[in-house]
Parts: sequence; structure tokens; C-alpha cells
Amino acid sequence: MATYVGRPLKRFEDPRLVTGQGSFVDDLRLPGMLHAVVLRSPHAHARIRSIAAAPARALPGVAAVLTASDIVGAVRDIPPRPTRELEGMQVPEHPVLARDKVCYVGQPVAVVVAQDRYIAKDALDLLRVEYDPLPPLVDPVAAAQDSATPLHATFGTNVAMRICVGRGDLQAAFAQADCIVRERYDVPRLAPAPMECRALVAHYEPAEQRLTLWASTQTPHKVKRYVGLLLQQPPREVRVIAPDVGGGFGQKVEIWPEDIALSYLAMRLAQPIKWVEERWENMLAYHGRGYSAEVEAAARRDGTILGMRFRIIADIGAYFLNSSPGPPVNAAHRVAGPYAIHTMDVECLGVLTNKPPTGPYRGAGGPEGAFFMERTIDLLARELGLDPVEIRRHNFIPPEAFPYATATGLTYDSGNFVPALEQALELADYASIRQAQKSRGTAEPLLGVGLATVVKASGGSGEMKESHALVRVEPTGQVKVYTEVSPHGQGTETTFAQIVADELGVRPEAVQVLHGDTAMLASGQGTFASRGMTLGGSAMYEGLQQARQKMALLAAHILDCRPEDIVFQDGRLVNERRPEHALTFAEVAAAAQQREQLPPGTEPGLEFPVHFILRDNPFGFGAHVAVVEVDRDTGALNVLRYVAVHDCGRVINPKLLEGQVYGAIAQGLGQALGEGMRYSPEGQPLTGTLLDYPLPHAKDMLEIRTATRETPSPTNPLRLKGIGELPTVACAVAIANAALDALSGTSVRHLDAPLCTEKVWRAVQGKMS
Repeated sequence: MATYVGRPLKRFEDPRLVTGQGSFVDDLRLPGMLHAVVLRSPHAHARIRSIAAAPARALPGVAAVLTASDIVGAVRDIPPRPTRELEGMQVPEHPVLARDKVCYVGQPVAVVVAQDRYIAKDALDLLRVEYDPLPPLVDPVAAAQDSATPLHATFGTNVAMRICVGRGDLQAAFAQADCIVRERYDVPRLAPAPMECRALVAHYEPAEQRLTLWASTQTPHKVKRYVGLLLQQPPREVRVIAPDVGGGFGQKVEIWPEDIALSYLAMRLAQPIKWVEERWENMLAYHGRGYSAEVEAAARRDGTILGMRFRIIADIGAYFLNSSPGPPVNAAHRVAGPYAIHTMDVECLGVLTNKPPTGPYRGAGGPEGAFFMERTIDLLARELGLDPVEIRRHNFIPPEAFPYATATGLTYDSGNFVPALEQALELADYASIRQAQKSRGTAEPLLGVGLATVVKASGGSGEMKESHALVRVEPTGQVKVYTEVSPHGQGTETTFAQIVADELGVRPEAVQVLHGDTAMLASGQGTFASRGMTLGGSAMYEGLQQARQKMALLAAHILDCRPEDIVFQDGRLVNERRPEHALTFAEVAAAAQQREQLPPGTEPGLEFPVHFILRDNPFGFGAHVAVVEVDRDTGALNVLRYVAVHDCGRVINPKLLEGQVYGAIAQGLGQALGEGMRYSPEGQPLTGTLLDYPLPHAKDMLEIRTATRETPSPTNPLRLKGIGELPTVACAVAIANAALDALSGTSVRHLDAPLCTEKVWRAVQGKMS
């Protein structure tokens, strides 16, 4: 019998997508559809004196102009997701439309709805808003000081979150140290920049009191839930459909002001409304990262790390969105990395500034924490005269220590880190690179090699660790799987079908995987936190086991044999002892509808709903090695070689896994080499378009040597650990470590990403300010 799990099948959905047959939100056309555009603040911080909307409303073809005064008492502000770390804190919720003042460039102020987008834009130009500019808060470190003016006066402070974790006697650990290093790091704000910007169509049917939203989202059920909560008079029914989604990367897990405003307007106008975000709007709406940290580490001369202190500041922006609390919490917990460090003291402050909100972006706190830890590991190696490989190997959590409780409060399920690191070093030819460094002449480029060894959890926390699925065998015999995880590039249709094929003995092409519609399943979370396969796949797998059990019982009853004699093969249920006795899926499905053919105590039908709960998070491991050259005259940094070895548990499809790795590393390269949202002292974005925000291009992508190892996780039935975000956690800091290794002959101890040519040149020339 063919086995499909582990085979590198191509994605089933690719032919449809690459030939232009995909169906995205902007492809949707409904009768009588109106079009919306959003007026956004040009100021980082200003009071709104007045909004003159009458000329815009009077323009022929305009259906509505919505301002904050129009929705008083009709909609609620967007709240952050409840989390323990916010208890007792005052948190600014995000208004749907700005009321008395604006707090970042790009904040929604008004919505114009018209017969077409061109009329709506003309009307937008007729809106007149009078602002009184206010001094902005741009630097989160300065904003965190007690002397700083509160952005929101009623709160009395700009510190909106305070996460403190750790254990052990740090003072005693530092007193025993042979070496102490201290450094400050900055991780820039990043624009997620999905290929498809945010988009929404809202359609209300008054007779049925049903609101249907087509949204480019990673979380259809979450959108449904919050639209119902935030409309003061919600419709009787809310349905959310996520069609094809052109990338998310964390940005599309959110609930957005536009979601609520268009839902309200669709109900008020009783006409469908489409809104499609422009690229510049997307760049100003939301960011990931934006962290700084002061780190101290104490170690013995043999490299044993005795203790570490982290003081992290997370730039939250002006308001919290629903998922904003997640990354600061993750960063505080995940700085521990793969190391057995008993004593740690970690504080992370979430600080308000006059910038757009931040939230999850591929890795969601993991890349930030890894940057701080992995750079510090290299600084310790430099001070102690040790190879960065040896200090990592010396401090790894040993395999026999799992499950391992970190000093920051996480529990790692399983792991075996050294073999993955050794394989990465072998693929990179590490020993030869080190030898080549020694023989480099002064006329040759500087050569550097950098490592990053990291871990990443899958599944999320709280209710995120629950997943719903439905497995159904139709009367025709076709197998359908309904899942709450909503793909946007992961290849779910293919990998889920591979698992079904192995469990039920059918061909993957015969399986239909359905997703992205809240009408299919009563509840769900979505796709984020590397939970798609770990949670969604596990829920489906449990449904498949129920299907196997019932179908085998029913077939055995009909074929007069034992259930354990039934094998699933080529779309049939076969009596293994008498192979000529077999039933097709259709025959079994038909029998399942007839009570007289059912075994005693068996209910009719072949439908298997599942509610799966992930008790503990699985943690994957990655070992990355980057080899770079730095031109002494220009500072240009060239990546010569890149190796990535990952242990993500059981591998379902190596081809799709490799695609996830390449995509994640591309985003890490962007952070390392060019990306970063920069702001003027007035809070104006200086990198707000793709003209000056340098995303990596296909031509910039490296040839990556990859490999996988499999340490099965005991946390889930598929033994998975997740791969979608893990490479991003390691990539940027591996490149940074390589660049600093190339500069090891200078006095430069640290450079923050992005490692642009001018910054590196100044370091090489000794001109760092």
C-alpha cells in the first residue's frame, strides 16, 4: 500500500493560483456593491478641532461619510486579548475612528462610501479636518521614563505592560563569574508587507439579519466573534469567509477598525461594501518587532553561563490591537533559548509611542528574544576566547533533561540539539571557513561566520491551544475534512490530504479539504503561532481515527469478520484474511445510513466532529550557520553560504517544509540586511513606501543548504513541532553574528540590524558614532 506522509508532493492548489484562477477578496463582485476609502491622519499626534464632512456627503454618488461622532454608542473600541500580564494595567483600546485626537500617522479618521472607488477618493479630498499638532513621543526608551508626558493623560504613564519572569539568585551568580558582558541591542520595527494587502467585503441581508464578511484574514472565527462583540446592536448571524489569502505573516490575525466600520455601514446602508487597502496604507497600519534590550551575562571561564539579566522595552505604538500583548510576553519568556541557564531575571515593558500598533510578525517575540540571546552568546565567546560553537554546545540543554523547565517559565517537551548543530557545521564546512579566515590577506574582503541556535514553540497559549475539525465520509464515498485552520501559503490542502490518504487508504487527490468559512465549523482559532499542522492537523487526525474505528466496525459486521481483520486499501475496506471480501467506501457509507445494517449500539452516519486540546506546546529547534564577506573599502556585505538544519518533529511533506524554510529565511534576511521602519523626530515615517523600505527581491535570495532531523514530540498524536516561524527566529541574528565575526579584528563589539552598507563601512573605517 502506498505511503504518502513523508513524500515531497507538490501543492495541489498551485496550478489554480499560478494560472490566475485564485479567488481573492478583490475578485468578489456583488450586485449593488459600494466602495469604501479611508481618511487617515497625516499627523503623529494632534487634537482634532473639527471635521467638515458636508461637502463630501453632497458629492453625487456618495452613499455615506462616517466619522467618530456618527458611531458614538454604536460600536465599541477594539480591546486587547485578555492575558494575565495585562491584569491591573490600564491599556488604550484602539478606537474604530479617531475621536478627540489622532495618535499616529495613518490612524483612521473617517470612511467614505460611494458608488465606485474614484468617486469615493474625490469625496475624500473634500473632507476638511482641522488639527492642532501636539508633541509626539517617538523614542520608546524616553517614553518609558517617569518624567515623560503620558500619551493618554488618563493613564498617567506610557508603560502599558510589565512582564517579569525569572528564577535564582542573580547577585550570587554574578559574584561567581569570571567574565561579565553588557550590551544594548535594538531590533527595528518591520512592516509585514504581505503580497495581498488587507481587504474586506461586507454584505448585510436585512430579512435574514445576516452579516457576511469576506476578509483577507488568518482568523475567520476571531473576526466573527469580535464583530459580534463590538457592534452594540449585532446582527442575528455573522458569517466570515476567508477566500484565498495572499500572505499574512501575523498582520492578518488582527481585528481592524475597518472590519468594524464596514460592518456597521453595511448594516446601515443594506448594500454590500468593498474596501481594499493600498500598499502605503498597509505600511502605516501595523508593524512587528520594535524592541530594545539591555543585557548582562555572567559566565565561568569554561563558558558555563551562570546568570543573565534582560531589560527589554517593546514599542507597542499608540494603542493596543487585539493581539498586541502576545509578542512582548513571548519575547520575555523565549529569551531563554535552547540553553540550560538556571538563573535569569527578565523584565519586558510594553511602552506607548506615537506610532502604529505592533503585534505578531512571523515569530512573534521569538526573533526578538533570540537576537538578544544569540548576540550575547557571541560576545561571551569573544571575551572568553572561545569558539562560538563550543560555548553553545557547552550550555545546551542535554537530551536527558527533557521535559525541561526554563528559568523564564516555559517547559520544553523534547530535543536533541547537538546532532542538529553538528550537521549544520558539517554542511557549512565550518572548520575550513575558520581556517580560511586565518589566511586572509589585507587586500581581501573580511570573512566571517555566524551561528544561531534557537527554539520555537508551536500552538500558542490559552484558547489558541484548542482546535476543531470535522471528518465526513459522504454517501458517494468521498472523504471531506473541514478544518478551522485557514491557509495562506502553508499547503494545508496537500499535507492534510497526505495524512488522510495514509490513515484511510485512499489517494490524496480523492480527499477534499475545506476551510476558511465559519459556517463550516462552530468554533475555531485560525492559522498563526505555527499551529496549522500541530493543532489543525492533530484535530483532523483524531477524527480520522474515529472514522477508521467506526468504518472498520461496520465493514466487519457486514463481512462477518473481526474489526482488526479490516484493512484500508485503495479506497476499500478489505478483509485481510479473505481479500476477495471487500467493500468500497461508498458501500460502507450507504450501509452507515441504514439502521438494519449497523452493529448494535451504533449510530447512523459517518461524520466525526473533534475538539482537540494541545496540553503542552512542542518546541522545534534550529541551527543556522551564515558565512559572509565584508568589502573593506565599501562596507558591502555579501552572504556567501547559508545553512539551516531544523528539528521540527515528524515531517509530513519535505518539499513544502523546504518552501516554508526558504520563505522564513527570506524574511529574516530582510530584517538583517535592509528592512526597518524609521521615523523622523516629528513621528513622520521615513520608510513608508516600497521605494524606501527595501524588501528582499527574488534575485537577492540565497542558495540555502537545508536538512531536517526528527525528534518526535510527545505533545500531539502526529509527533510534530512546527516549522513555519522557526527559521525566521534564527536568520537575522545568524547574519548579524557573521558580520560581527568578520569585524572581530576591529574594536566594534556590536552592530544592530539592518546591516546596511553605510553602517558596516563606518564600522570598518572606525567611524561609528
